Amino acid sequence: MRPLLQLASDGKQHSNREAREILARTFKLNDEEKNALLPSGRQGIFVNRIAWAKAYLQQARLLDTPERGHFTITDRGREALKDAPERITINFLQKFPEFAEFRTPTKKPKGPQTEPSTEEEERTPEETLEAAHLRLRADLAAELLGRVKTSSPRFFEHLVVELLLKMGYGGSREEAGEAVGGAGDEGIDGVISEDRLGLDSIYLQAKRWEGTVGRPEIQKFVGALQGKRARKGVFITTGLFSTDAREYVKNIDPKVVLIDGKQLAELMIDFNVGVDPVISYEVKKITLDYFDED
Repeated sequence: MRPLLQLASDGKQHSNREAREILARTFKLNDEEKNALLPSGRQGIFVNRIAWAKAYLQQARLLDTPERGHFTITDRGREALKDAPERITINFLQKFPEFAEFRTPTKKPKGPQTEPSTEEEERTPEETLEAAHLRLRADLAAELLGRVKTSSPRFFEHLVVELLLKMGYGGSREEAGEAVGGAGDEGIDGVISEDRLGLDSIYLQAKRWEGTVGRPEIQKFVGALQGKRARKGVFITTGLFSTDAREYVKNIDPKVVLIDGKQLAELMIDFNVGVDPVISYEVKKITLDYFDED
């Protein structure tokens, strides 16, 4: 926020694009840093932070917006810059009543409140929301994997079939169940259609293991694939794959995909297997064309 306010201190009108270019040089950002995205992948972190820096300074009445996509400094902004700290933070802006009112929630949460950490204070609202979502998702994935590991072999078979169907494989539930129905070694092994028309098949092996699956196990699986003249295989485990196993599958034919416990839990969340949506938040933005009077 300080560099943005400093940029406007010349009293001229500046564009958002100009601000991005100048601040990128100020912070000496490389292309990777400038193009880094929020976890949602829908907006750049740098662009998002500049937008919120501008919004916060506007709420404190330190910046004004004379026209869309542009900003200028206000008289209050000039005065604030004289005694502003090296880093303008939300704490500094709280002394301006308009900003304090903007930051006051309509409904105050119950119970004791703790002061936000420096890291939390420096996040934009989108970053805070996405960080909370990632924490919730990580906790859910860990709980899911724990449940899968303690499930019965039959339940694990049902789970994998359900997941594959949700991902678009296997045709009908009956066809998938029949194709993947052979039990073995506390997991399942079988063949399932890659698409609903059955144009290609995928050979599966699933191991409900606690430990690490090494290269020898994958080599056995590849041998089974070659014996069936199969071109594609998926090896699923509730455990981990060794580095050697992952390196091995990079340079072999047939194509083999390894899905470890963490990825299995992530796929279950993505395709709503064993989980239910509880609540959703819709983030909206202004439709700029709506206010265009030209």
